[in-house]
Amino acid sequence: MKNRWQAAAFLLCVGLVFTLPAQAQKMTTVPAGTSILIRMVDSVDSGKNKVGSIFTAVLETNLQVGTTVVAPAGTKVHGRLAEAKQAGRMAGKSELQLELTDIVIGGTAYPLLSSDYKATGKSSGGRSAKRVLGGAGLGAIVGGIAGNAGMGAAIGAAAGTTAALIQKGDKVNIPSETLLEFRLQQPASVPAPR
Repeated sequence: MKNRWQAAAFLLCVGLVFTLPAQAQKMTTVPAGTSILIRMVDSVDSGKNKVGSIFTAVLETNLQVGTTVVAPAGTKVHGRLAEAKQAGRMAGKSELQLELTDIVIGGTAYPLLSSDYKATGKSSGGRSAKRVLGGAGLGAIVGGIAGNAGMGAAIGAAAGTTAALIQKGDKVNIPSETLLEFRLQQPASVPAPR
C-alpha cells in the first residue's frame, strides 16, 4: 500500500513538472494592424545583400497590447530582404523590400507577418538621358566652333551614351541605426508578461 502511494505521488510530481512550463507560458495576441517601430542593427544594401538575407534590429518603442507592454524597447527582432533589384545601366531604379520575420522574447523567436518596407533609389534612366543630351549639347557647341554643329552633336551624344552605360543607377542602402516602421499583417502570438 505504501508503495502505491509513493508511486502515485511520484507520478503526480512528474506530471506537474511536465505541465508547469505549459501553464507558466501563457500567450497573448498582438492584433493585426499594430505598428512596430524598429531601429536597424545591421545595414542592408541593394548591391551587396541577396534576397533572403536576414537582418537584425531592435524595437525602438515598447510593443503593447492596450496598455500592457508585451515586449519592451530594445527587444531583438529579425527580418529578411524580401526583394532586391539593382538599377540597370540605362533605365530602372534600385529597390529594397524588407519584412519582419520574428521577435525574440526570453530567448525564443516568435513569428511575425508584417507589411513590407520598400526603399527605392533614383532612376538611372533620367540621369542617363541627361548625360546623352548633355553630351550632345556640348558636342554641338564644340562642332559649332569647328564649323560642323551636326557632327559635333552626334559625337557628343555618343560620348554621353558611353558614359551612361558605364554608370549604374544609385544603389539603395539602409544603414545601421535607421528607424523603420512596419505593421502587423496578421495577429502575432507572444508570451504574456508575468
